[in-house]
Amino acid sequence: MRELSLNVMDVAQNSVRAEATLVFITVEESDKNDSLSITIEDNGCGMTEEQVAQVIDPFFTTRTTRKVGLGVPLFKMSAEQTGGSFSIESEVGRGTKTQASYVKSHVDMTPLGDINSTVSILIRCNPDIDFVFTHSFDNGSFTLDTRELREVLEGVSLDTPDVVEWIEQFLEEQTENICGGAEL
Repeated sequence: MRELSLNVMDVAQNSVRAEATLVFITVEESDKNDSLSITIEDNGCGMTEEQVAQVIDPFFTTRTTRKVGLGVPLFKMSAEQTGGSFSIESEVGRGTKTQASYVKSHVDMTPLGDINSTVSILIRCNPDIDFVFTHSFDNGSFTLDTRELREVLEGVSLDTPDVVEWIEQFLEEQTENICGGAEL
């Protein structure tokens, strides 16, 4: 994939298919440490050890619409080709945690891409699922927690156009605050 944010979309959609009601997406960037870490954790149905081994195999998928499943294997490859690491921890009935760590300065580093749009789309397309998105950089961090939004909105759906617009603006403003306008 040309942007890591697309890998995030793919793995988060796996969480949705696994009947998660809560998905944590954490992006930790550091120019000082030359690192980028992406973690997606959910409370979905989880997987057995055998299923975890299968999910990193590009020639395995549970989907009936295609014969291969490249999302997780490409995410793993993108991390490892930079000298980084990749892990999946899962427990049946408890959920799954996927983490990819990167060396940002490596020649094979894939750009993060538009992570804010990815998060916004995930929320808009899955308004009944809660997402907690945390983005940190050398200069600070911010969190968007849809559980908090639900309390304030008192029953207004997260896919309402005004709510979607507010989410997009919030993400853009907060990213500007921590990254100083740097293109990620």
